[in-house]
Amino acid sequence: MHAFTYCNPTEVVFGKDTEQKTADLIRKYGGSRILVVYGGGSVVRSGLLDRICGNLKSGHLDYTLFGGAKANPTLEHAEEGVRAALDFQADFILGIGGGSAIDTAKAIAIGTASPDTDLWKFWSREVTPAAALPIGAILTISAAGSETSNSSVLTNTASGSKRGLSTDLNRPKFAIMNPELTYTLPVYQVACGIVDIMMHTLDRYFNPNDNELTDSIAEALLRTVIANGPSALSNTHDYEAMSELMWAGSLSHNGLTGLGGKGDFSVHQLGHELSAMFDTAHGASLSTVWESWAKYVYQTKPARFARYARNVWGLSDEDEQALALKGIQATGDFFRSLPLPTSFSENPDIGIQEDRVLRDLAYRCTFERTRTIGSFRVLNEEDIYKIYQHANQ
Repeated sequence: MHAFTYCNPTEVVFGKDTEQKTADLIRKYGGSRILVVYGGGSVVRSGLLDRICGNLKSGHLDYTLFGGAKANPTLEHAEEGVRAALDFQADFILGIGGGSAIDTAKAIAIGTASPDTDLWKFWSREVTPAAALPIGAILTISAAGSETSNSSVLTNTASGSKRGLSTDLNRPKFAIMNPELTYTLPVYQVACGIVDIMMHTLDRYFNPNDNELTDSIAEALLRTVIANGPSALSNTHDYEAMSELMWAGSLSHNGLTGLGGKGDFSVHQLGHELSAMFDTAHGASLSTVWESWAKYVYQTKPARFARYARNVWGLSDEDEQALALKGIQATGDFFRSLPLPTSFSENPDIGIQEDRVLRDLAYRCTFERTRTIGSFRVLNEEDIYKIYQHANQ
């Protein structure tokens, strides 16, 4: 094993009806005045928001509601949340929903603890956050893994920039995970979640280091998602399938599947620019570019892709490079079967783009030529442009 430091303090409360423990958990972690952060209408239509409010009332906790979290969470909305939290004198932030609501809650928690600092300065890495209000999460979408991760992603709509912030201050105190809360999801959101879960694992799995146990955990998680994903899509009330996806989502992004490695996350960076420019769903942005990225980089270490093809997809071939390509093809075929786009032309939010747009995407992905991306293969602006070019079909 390569050296690593691992600490994940989030208390996971998993199973049916676990949302009934919300007030008890908030009190356990010192909360008394709660800002409840949620997204659109699903938590309202399902009755979940009313049930949580009832639970908080019965637990004698004061709360106020802050809705409207965006599918791609925005800086501007998080800043509104900070003002709401300060006005209410909140001492605890509760996110209800998927990664969008939970990431927004994390941003509000950091901004409220440092109200005199421009919130974007934390996400642009100009300032390192030193404090945050405690956060709790009630998960309704298996996808982002934000409920147990140390990361939060925001889009600055004024500049068109999408940035992620990783800090242990982002880790929720608790995560309530009831698979039944995912039953009302549209099939498209389930499909996007499947890709996001896989990509959180793949972006760690494809790295320069080999760590047998970590790699095997990642492979098992991927096999589990591939096996249960189609069942969840055909019946969103399949408790077994939805529960496997929910737990896989957390494990894929809490650091476990990348211990001892050097996370690559190129595909996430490539996808972030698509979401920032075209507002395409996060999972769809990842499926759009993964195959093009994989075909561009696999020769850096074909043995890694061959192992992936063998251990995840059960494929075989005496030729290592041929086996690597089979694994890439199998992944692309799986994404298409969901069905999700694997190129610009297949993504209705994007479509074929002019070369100048591809150049601009690559420029933005390098943070205006101030960084490279990736660890499996380090990618510069020209590499990124070529991947976008390949995906632009």
